[in-house]
Amino acid sequence: MPASPMRSGPMLDVTALRFAVSDRSRRRLFGGAPPLEILKGVDLAVAAGETVGIVGESGSGKTTLARTVLRLHRPTGGRIVFAGEDITDLSPAALRPLRSRMQIIFQDSMSALNPRLTVGSILVEPLLSFGRIDDRRQARRVAGELLERVGLPAEFAARYPHQLSGGQRQRVGIARAVSLRPALVVADEIVSGLDVSVQARILELLATLQADTGMALVLISHDLSVVRAICDTVLVMRQGRIVERGPCETVFANPSHPYTRMLLRAIPLPDVDPGWFDRVDLADAAVIEAATG
Repeated sequence: MPASPMRSGPMLDVTALRFAVSDRSRRRLFGGAPPLEILKGVDLAVAAGETVGIVGESGSGKTTLARTVLRLHRPTGGRIVFAGEDITDLSPAALRPLRSRMQIIFQDSMSALNPRLTVGSILVEPLLSFGRIDDRRQARRVAGELLERVGLPAEFAARYPHQLSGGQRQRVGIARAVSLRPALVVADEIVSGLDVSVQARILELLATLQADTGMALVLISHDLSVVRAICDTVLVMRQGRIVERGPCETVFANPSHPYTRMLLRAIPLPDVDPGWFDRVDLADAAVIEAATG
């Protein structure tokens, strides 16, 4: 299990969060479309250094929750407090100084990376935008350092996203997200569709970066074994609501909600050994990396 996080009050504190869109499928002949509520009063608290897992079936609202708490969507109700500041109704201009402190890693690494830019340009773009670097020579050096930090050769800075494997692109996405040393990172299904061995190395990388930086991490996943392996706390979502929450060990050992029990029955969970990350044979890992990235 993950080490106990350093808690100093919530880094993210979400209360009664609601988000709705127009339901065009029910649009009346005269008049506007009625609202379709996707988030229905969600409470969420994430402490500094904590890893919170959010699980639920497709359509439960997990990704919408992730985008809304980062204010990529404007909520229609509730309150979002980030690092002690109420950001619920902040304008895009007022949010901009905070963007460097909250980052997201998207599920589809191919569409998340600009195909017209080299990997190096993708990595330094946020640093240039926020004034962290102002020299092109420095930018090349920093891009190489970021790549090496996530286990990729510095030479990959000259490549384009389509020249990388799925696992390699996801590492680039992680490097970009942590380049600004954010206080909060949301990882949205980032190992979905990857080979199991690549998944393990991506999750190990996230855990290492979190230990190094102290960032809070929200991990969205449909894979319950992934959540149990690296998360401190788990929230179970169903139809826009949190139906169960608690420490991972407690929820997985003794789920109280019928929906959680149904999820656990549907996806058999292996016993997770706390040291399973550390026993990957280095020779085998090198072969896998060369073959799959």
